[in-house]
Amino acid sequence: MKHSESTPQSAIVLAAFGTTYPSTLEPILAMLGDIEQRYPGVPVRLAFTSNFIRRKWHERAADAGYRRQHPSIPQQIFAVKNVLGAMADLQNEDCRRIVVQPVLIVDGEEYRDLTAYVQALAAIKTHKPRLQPFERVAIGQPLLGSFHHRQQLDALVQALKPDVEAARASGAALVYMGHGNEHMAQGAYYELEILLRREYGIPVCIGLVEGLPDFEIVQEKLLAAGTRKVLLKPLMFVAGDHARNDMAGDEEDSWLNMLQADGYAVTTVLEGLGQNPAVRSIFLDSLEQAAQQAGIALEGTHG
Repeated sequence: MKHSESTPQSAIVLAAFGTTYPSTLEPILAMLGDIEQRYPGVPVRLAFTSNFIRRKWHERAADAGYRRQHPSIPQQIFAVKNVLGAMADLQNEDCRRIVVQPVLIVDGEEYRDLTAYVQALAAIKTHKPRLQPFERVAIGQPLLGSFHHRQQLDALVQALKPDVEAARASGAALVYMGHGNEHMAQGAYYELEILLRREYGIPVCIGLVEGLPDFEIVQEKLLAAGTRKVLLKPLMFVAGDHARNDMAGDEEDSWLNMLQADGYAVTTVLEGLGQNPAVRSIFLDSLEQAAQQAGIALEGTHG
């Protein structure tokens, strides 16, 4: 007896580190909405990669008082899973062609780990192809790209023009705080800074919470620029804990207070990159490119 084989369905997983702040869910939900609008009828699942953040939302899910105080938070936030869980749920719904799009900034430690998870699932092969859990799996690039990343960097330079214009209008240097890690992908931050300076001709400094370029390098570059005003923004998808505490917090070692101690007039903007539609568009293009390269049709696969 032959088994009839239907065409496997396609689906999308949006992977974010996550945030515990309800007010900073906006860029994540906006990205989710953008994907759903571009690919109507295609199942889209949200995943948070942070174990701590997922546990926090699961605890809040059982807190009736918290949920009454935050009625606008979608159920999918309270029930959010990791990428493996989201992909397993989709596979259980007969979605065997899946594109994972992370909203990560660089091709660093977290992106490499996520890629390893996705590739491991894609590598599962069964004796009978029809029993294979996933037929095709792909992962989109981070914001600053991976291989052949210059096109994405150029697009980001244009997307960040409103930040540059705001700094120029106030006669300030533009300083971004990124997260960073110990991975060699840190070089992408240097490239972005160089391209922004060349394109717009104003002082732009990018520093990182972890690794180089660090805050001391930002100080050196500001001193060389000769400006006394700074527009300070996070170079992160959401303006979460690092932006609120390490960048703009009340502690003496926050970037805001250290810059003020150096004599700079500092304006902080607590907006994540995900609040910029042009930045989200770069992620959408990355998702589409990954789907095309893997031969995964996302248009018209669901009614």
